[in-house]
Amino acid sequence: MKVFVTGGTGFIGSHLTDALIQNPENEVRCLVRSELKWLQDKKITSVKGDLHDIPALRKGLEGADVLFHLAALVKAPRADIFHKVNVEATENIIRTAQKAGVKKMVILSSLAAVGPSFQRPVNEDDPLMPVSMYGESKKEMEEMIERVAGPDDSITILRPPAVFGPREEQIYSFFKIASRGLCPIVGGQETRISLVHVNDVIQGLLLASADTEKGVKKYFVSSENVYTWREIKEATSKALGKKLITLPVPPRMVGYVGAVMESVGSVFGQYPIMNRDKAKEMTLEWTCSVDKIKDELGYKQIFTLDEGITDTINWYKKHDWL
Repeated sequence: MKVFVTGGTGFIGSHLTDALIQNPENEVRCLVRSELKWLQDKKITSVKGDLHDIPALRKGLEGADVLFHLAALVKAPRADIFHKVNVEATENIIRTAQKAGVKKMVILSSLAAVGPSFQRPVNEDDPLMPVSMYGESKKEMEEMIERVAGPDDSITILRPPAVFGPREEQIYSFFKIASRGLCPIVGGQETRISLVHVNDVIQGLLLASADTEKGVKKYFVSSENVYTWREIKEATSKALGKKLITLPVPPRMVGYVGAVMESVGSVFGQYPIMNRDKAKEMTLEWTCSVDKIKDELGYKQIFTLDEGITDTINWYKKHDWL
């Protein structure tokens, strides 16, 4: 099978690439903008370019059986920047894939496109009500896909919530603080959240790629149960082998911290992952249901919360991140 992957140098994409090259019959091509990063010394064909480089996209998609489009922008100071990468570039690659005759496309979206949950986990029938610029761009991306999808296209959109695991660099900050004995919690210990280990996301991506039924399908891919911050704290404490002291963070403080971090980042010419936009999301509850992907694709969570956090922390320790 010939596969083209965007975002292969990133966290989720590199794990997907690892899974794909385990099958010697797969020919895996990855779009690489600059450095190979996690793909260094892997058995892949590197396609030099970015999501706006149409010749590079044509080269990667030529003769491909499956497109995995995982590349996305997760932080930016303005909505138009998100739109250019998450919407316009996605349309570029879909239209190029259509012209190349690619039969299957799997595209990564996010729970952020749907928005936070209230009283119950959101499902695929719920309206899209994002609360951040990132979430809005993913909503616009999904709407664009519905518009441009052809009658013979088979496109699957997957929406994970927060993803953790080896190589992850954002949730990592939580584990880094926890390694020092503190557990920061926004809201309260019984606030619920959906989390998913990266290997479970990979399972969802591979299951989606095997479904060749025509049309556009959308699935949440997450843990089968939602977790409270108390459960996350206990699993983290167990994995670290130390007692954690809860550090309550008032929701109003999150917005202040986001604004400060954004201002400090501008001084150094960088836009921080903790910013005003991210602060909007952090004060809300984010849960989703995986009933549909279980029923239709046969998805089954591999990693329990304890196993996933232990696996992640062990990797951080092994690679001197903690």
